[in-house]
Amino acid sequence: MRIRILWPGKTKNRAWRALQDLYFERIRQLEPCELLETKEARGLKEKQVERIKEIEARGLEKYLRDEYIICLSEEGEQISSSDFAKLLGRLTALPRPVTFIVGGFAGLAPRILQRAALVLSLSRMTFSHELSRVALLEQIYRALTIKKGIHYAK
Repeated sequence: MRIRILWPGKTKNRAWRALQDLYFERIRQLEPCELLETKEARGLKEKQVERIKEIEARGLEKYLRDEYIICLSEEGEQISSSDFAKLLGRLTALPRPVTFIVGGFAGLAPRILQRAALVLSLSRMTFSHELSRVALLEQIYRALTIKKGIHYAK
């Protein structure tokens, strides 16, 4: 299985970036993984949410092909870590990569969400997009350790 992770822009907070890099490197030790930081909408005001989503959607779409897409959204389905590990185990059999997409602070455009085979929520609570990136990477790493029978602290 090849894992791809896409999100608009770079993680600016150094503490989140350090954790992001830590989990990304751990994932890469277990499975081939690629992290793509796409075009981020800049210079727009927060109330221009739809315009921001549109710009970021175009940046994400440049990297989407025929993969199994999982988007993160607060409206998505919530599953346990063990169910997530089982899901990744089933996706291993697919000949195409698994692509996770995390939106920017404004979220994802509806057309990106519609392309997803699965829309997941990390929690009923709202997290910043940078914290969501770290949480997703940690959960991917946790799922891979469960799948491979490697001990990882709870």
